[in-house]
Amino acid sequence: MGIPGSGLAKGLAVTLRTMMKRSVTAQYPDVQPDLPPRSRGVIGLFEENCTVCMLCARECPDWCIYIDSHKETVPPAAPGGRERSRNVLDRFAIDFALCMYCGICIEVCPFDALFWSPEFEYAETDIRELTHERDKLREWMWTVPEPPALDPAAEDPKELVAARKAADKLAAQQAAEAAAAAEAREEAPDTKEEGT
Repeated sequence: MGIPGSGLAKGLAVTLRTMMKRSVTAQYPDVQPDLPPRSRGVIGLFEENCTVCMLCARECPDWCIYIDSHKETVPPAAPGGRERSRNVLDRFAIDFALCMYCGICIEVCPFDALFWSPEFEYAETDIRELTHERDKLREWMWTVPEPPALDPAAEDPKELVAARKAADKLAAQQAAEAAAAAEAREEAPDTKEEGT
C-alpha cells in the first residue's frame, strides 16, 4: 500500500512541470507539418497495375471501395492462337467518409495498385464529395513518396535469390550448349578433310 495522497502529488507534479514549459503552437496553414514517411493521408490508385481482382473491395471492413468492370475479348497474339478475355476497369472509387484508414486494401493488393499518400488536405463541404473516383485517386498517386532505400546489409529477398539461381542455371546451360556447338564446328572440318 502506498502513502495516502501520493497519486495526487504525482499528478500535481506533472501539472507544475508542464506549466513551466513554454507552449509550442503549430502554425498549420502557414507552415506545413513535417509528416513521418509512412503517414496515412489518402489512398492513391496506380490504374495500370489494377487487374480488377476485387480483393481490396472484398477485404475492406467498411465496404467503402466501389469497383465496376466489364470483360473484353483480346484477339490472339499469334495466328492460330485462341482469343482471351480480360477484365477492364470501368469504375474505382473510395468513399473517404466511410474509410477508417486501416490499410487492409493496400496490404492485400497482389499487384501493387494501391499506395498511401501523405496528402491529408482533402476536406469537402459536402460529404458526398468525399467519394473519390479513379481520376482523383490517380492524381493522389503522384504524391506518393519514393520507397525508402534498402538496407545494404540486409539479406536478399528469397524471390530474388531464386530468380538469380534460375538465371545462373540457364546461363550455365546456354554456355554448355554454345561450347558443345563450337566443339562440333571444330570437328566438322576435320571430317571433311578425311573424306577428300
